[in-house]
Amino acid sequence: MEDRGWKECDFIFVSGDAYVDHPSFASALLCRMLSEAGFRTGIIPQPDWKDHSSYTVLGRPRLAFLMGAGSMDSMVAHYTAAKRKRSDDAYSPGGKSGLRPDRAALVYVEGIRRAYKDVPVIIGGIEASLRRFAHYDYWSDTVRRSILLDSKADILVYGMGEKPLLNIARRLAEGQTIGSIIDERGTCVRVHGRAAINQWKDVVLLPNYNTVKGRDEASLFAYAEHFMAQKQNSDPLTAKPLAEENDGDRWVIQNPPALLLSTGEMDRLYELPFTRKAHPMYDTQGGIDALKEVSFSLISSRGCFGGCSFCAITSHQGRAVAGRSKESLLREARTLAAHDDFKGYIHDVGGPTANFFRPVCEKQERGGFCTDRECLYPRPCPNLKADHKLYLSALKALRKIQGIKKVFIRSGIRFDFIQHDKKHGKEFLETLCQFHVSGQLKVAPEHTCANVLEAMGKCPHSSYEEFRKDFNAVNKRLGLKQYLLPYFITSHPGADMNSAEELARYLKKTRFIPEQTQEFYPTPGTMSTVMYHTGLDPRTMKPLYVAKGEKERRKQKELLKTYTNQ
Repeated sequence: MEDRGWKECDFIFVSGDAYVDHPSFASALLCRMLSEAGFRTGIIPQPDWKDHSSYTVLGRPRLAFLMGAGSMDSMVAHYTAAKRKRSDDAYSPGGKSGLRPDRAALVYVEGIRRAYKDVPVIIGGIEASLRRFAHYDYWSDTVRRSILLDSKADILVYGMGEKPLLNIARRLAEGQTIGSIIDERGTCVRVHGRAAINQWKDVVLLPNYNTVKGRDEASLFAYAEHFMAQKQNSDPLTAKPLAEENDGDRWVIQNPPALLLSTGEMDRLYELPFTRKAHPMYDTQGGIDALKEVSFSLISSRGCFGGCSFCAITSHQGRAVAGRSKESLLREARTLAAHDDFKGYIHDVGGPTANFFRPVCEKQERGGFCTDRECLYPRPCPNLKADHKLYLSALKALRKIQGIKKVFIRSGIRFDFIQHDKKHGKEFLETLCQFHVSGQLKVAPEHTCANVLEAMGKCPHSSYEEFRKDFNAVNKRLGLKQYLLPYFITSHPGADMNSAEELARYLKKTRFIPEQTQEFYPTPGTMSTVMYHTGLDPRTMKPLYVAKGEKERRKQKELLKTYTNQ
C-alpha cells in the first residue's frame, strides 16, 4: 500500500486459504477482477482468529470487507467422513492443519465485526453459498439456520460471484448504502417482517426454518420439499426469488441466480496477470500443496450438467456450462510456456468435468437449463448435443505450441458422454489415450448396483463396462500400458450391506484393488445429503435405505478390502 501510495483499500478480502495468485483461488480471482475495474483491493489470508488485531493489518476498508472461508468448506477441510480430524490442509503453508477455525465463515465475520463494527461485510464462496438457507449439518447432526443469519453478514453472494460482486462494488462506490442493495442477482439478503417480502415480485415461500428443523415425518418431508424448491428455481433464466422465514420474523431472501459469464467475459477474467505463484512469505514454510496440481493448468469451463446427486457443483457453479474460447486458452498456454518455472507440462485442460467443454443444447447456449429433468439421467435428453469436436480442436492446437511437451487431462472425464457422441466419441477416446493420459485415467463409475446408481443419478454400470473395454482396446492397439483408476463410493443412500458385497465381488472379479475408497460424505447443498438426512429421495418422495452410524458405514468400506485382499 505504501509503495502504491494508498492510504486505504476499497475492499479487503479475508480468506480462509493461504494467498496464492492463481485463478483457481477465489481471493486472487476476485481481487484481480476488482483491481482491473479500478478498485484498490487488499487480502488478509488466514488471519489469526484468536487475535482480533489480525483483521486490522490493512486498516479500515473504504467500502467493505469481503469474506471467503476457503476453497473447501472449513468443516470438510478439517474432518473426514468418519468425523476424524485431518492431519493436513493442502490450502495452508506446509500443509499444516489448524490455521483456519471450524465454521470459518462465522468466526471470521465475528472477528471483522469486533475490529470494525460499522463496516459492511459481504460473504461468499463455497461455505457460504451452500449454507445460504436452512441446511443439514452433518457434524452437529442438526439442521442449522442460514449462514447469513448466523454470521450477521450484510449480503451473501452465492454461486460464482464475479458479476454480483462487481455490481455491488460499483453501487457502493456510487454512494448506495449496503442496506439498500437488496435486488442484486446471485445474492441473498435478510429482511425483517412479512411485509418486507412485498418488495419482490412472484416470490416463492419455502417451508420455514421451524418446520424443517425437526426430526418427525412431517419435518423431514418438508425439508425434502425445501430442497426441491431451491433446485427448481436455480435456472438463471426462469428462477423466481425465494423466501425463508426464521425465528423472530426474520426472512432470508434469495434473488435469482446471476447470469452466466459470456465467453468473452471468461476470457478476460482468466487472462488477468496472475503470477501463478504462492506469496513469497510461504517459501520458508514449505509452500502451498494445493498449488502443485493446478499451477500450470488451464481452466477451460465452468458448470456441470452431469447431475450427480452427491456433488455440490450444480448448487454452486450451476448446470449450464460456460466455456472459454480456444484463442484465449492458446494465449494463456503461451504465457505458461514462457513462465520461469514451466517444465513443458500442462497439468490439465478442463473444469468440473473436462469433456463438458461447451453448452450442450440451445437452452444452455442461452445461459439456462431445464428444471424438470437432467441432461444425462436417467437417459440422455433428446436435445443433448454430445460433441467433442471443439475440445479436440483446442487440445490439438495446444499440443503444437512451442515449449509444451505434454498436455494432460486430469480433472475427470465423463465416459458416458463420450459414448453419446456418435460423431467424434471414438476419435476423442483415441486422442485421449494417445496424447493426454499420464499412465492412469481417473473415472467415476461410483458403484455397480442399479438402485444405488439410480440414487446417485449416475449412468448404468453397463456403460462403464463398455468404456473399460473400449479404453483397454485402444491402448492395446496403440501399444500403451495405461490404466483406468475408477472411484467408488460406499455407504451412499440406497446402499446396504448386500450392495456393498456386490461391489466388493466386482472388484475381486476385475482384480482391481482400490488404493482409496471414498466413503459418502453428507456435505451441505447436495441431493444425497437430503437423502441421508430425511431417508427420502426428494425427486419421488419415496423412502430409501440409509446407512447411518459409524459401525455400518465402516463395515461397508472394510468389506471392499476384505474381498479384494482374498
